[in-house]
Amino acid sequence: RGKTKEKIYGPDAGTDYEDNQQRFSLLCQAALEVPRILDLNNNPHFSGPYGEDVVFVCNDWHTGLLACYLKSNYQSNGIYRTAKVAFCIHNISYQGRFSFDDFAQLNLPDRFKSSFDFIDGYDKPVEGRKINWMKAGILQADKVLTVSPYYAEELISGEARGCELDNIMRLTGITGIVNGMDVSEWDPIKDKFLTVNYDVTTALEGKALNKEALQAEVGLPVDRKVPLVAFIGRLEEQKGPDVMIAAIPEIVKEEDVQIVLL
Repeated sequence: RGKTKEKIYGPDAGTDYEDNQQRFSLLCQAALEVPRILDLNNNPHFSGPYGEDVVFVCNDWHTGLLACYLKSNYQSNGIYRTAKVAFCIHNISYQGRFSFDDFAQLNLPDRFKSSFDFIDGYDKPVEGRKINWMKAGILQADKVLTVSPYYAEELISGEARGCELDNIMRLTGITGIVNGMDVSEWDPIKDKFLTVNYDVTTALEGKALNKEALQAEVGLPVDRKVPLVAFIGRLEEQKGPDVMIAAIPEIVKEEDVQIVLL
């Protein structure tokens, strides 16, 4: 649990830790060291140190410094010469915008300043000129990715959907890769999170029993015949909760139905 207990980004919802830049700077620096020292002798498919011929897959603004450190601290010294960075955007709304004066805390050469330089119309965390970790991550990466082809199109469609980084992504290019799942881990025959496991021959009964288990867990009347609508996602615009809320009166108007937010 450590210093932050259960909280990763801040002590409360919507509040950041004051030293988040230091925390995620250390994360990026540690990630760059791991392949050089990681011993995989217990792995059935690989043994010994991982080495330097690697691709770093970075996710969102928290890892925006990795490509900068890779170039300034390693490749400039002949280390990780062939290493590449793929920067993946899951949610463009969170970019890591901080005071421009904070660039001095990042321990990076001045030549990277332009990659961070950013001006928006907001007064948080400060008015005027800022640094933007996600902008730097996009510009310094070898490849920019996101979670679907449609979201990639959306991000470069304009300032509103691209949250003021659309012009940067049009410059670098961005590729959408459809989200997938591990078909072994989530196989209902052995999925450890299911109350009742099932296969193709027992799917109808197995799903009904799992539905009843969910109804009981969340305090709904247990009835396998009643339609159960589940919403799984954060309550923010991109996930469509406003669409769901608008639809609920129509859904419940005609028939008995249960709705649960997970």
